Amino acid sequence: MGWHGYLVLWCGVFGTVALVGYGRSLAGMTRAQRTARTRGRIERVDEPRHGSSPNDGIAVVVSFQDPASGQEFTVTNDGERGERISVAWTGREIGVHYPRGRPHAFRFTNHISEGGRGLGWPNFALFLVYAGVVAVAAIDRGWPWALLGFCGPWALSGAYHLPGNIRDRNRRIDALAAMAAVPGRVVAVLKSVTVDSDDGHTSTHLVPVLAFTTLDGRAVTAYCESGLPDPAGSRGLDVTIHYAPDDPAEFVLDVEAERRSWKRDMAVNVVGVLIVATAAVVGAVAL
Repeated sequence: MGWHGYLVLWCGVFGTVALVGYGRSLAGMTRAQRTARTRGRIERVDEPRHGSSPNDGIAVVVSFQDPASGQEFTVTNDGERGERISVAWTGREIGVHYPRGRPHAFRFTNHISEGGRGLGWPNFALFLVYAGVVAVAAIDRGWPWALLGFCGPWALSGAYHLPGNIRDRNRRIDALAAMAAVPGRVVAVLKSVTVDSDDGHTSTHLVPVLAFTTLDGRAVTAYCESGLPDPAGSRGLDVTIHYAPDDPAEFVLDVEAERRSWKRDMAVNVVGVLIVATAAVVGAVAL
């Protein structure tokens, strides 16, 4: 079987995967569509123990109600319970999802959402079909088809989303100026150690834990993944926390550094769209 035959097989397999996935979505049978989603409320927050692992997240007690039965549940995030809770305070709402009818199989999410239609894998399979067709066109008819086929859709997508991305980043920069400043303290430093199975190299990951109280009295415990120059020796360090008044989970230590970072991201996005658009134009001209 020649490579054209392999292309037909490639497109047939992934095309079938895409069609099955889209069919399941239309029938409401995907995992995302069969998942119940509700809001949970943090009732208690336990301060992480100094030197413990950061992988499990901040220990919390959460209450939620099953929309189907109306039954109330009070649970903890012990074990594998979805996303790691890295910012917590009493009264914070988080997302809880589980298979319908099985609230004891709950998982936590940091952001409350309506969920999707389960189209991630079908869309990826369709992309693989498209990539196979473009690859064959490039081999049969020359490299310009690769530039046009891959960079063209990417440039169109980037141009479509770029204005929204710029607006989001501008809003984020404006939000930095509106942040409230309160004193905070590093109450613990968490540590995880991993050993490479191939060469035995050991790597250590340190995560300081901040505690601060918002202006309206919410006592927040949060992982600080960046912003401290010496995480290992930061326990007991007093710092200034800048947080969004409507959501203390959005906080920074250095407002100016964060502002510069968002501006750089905006510039990178613009330059990236220009590069792929130029590559697509080169491919079209060279055909």
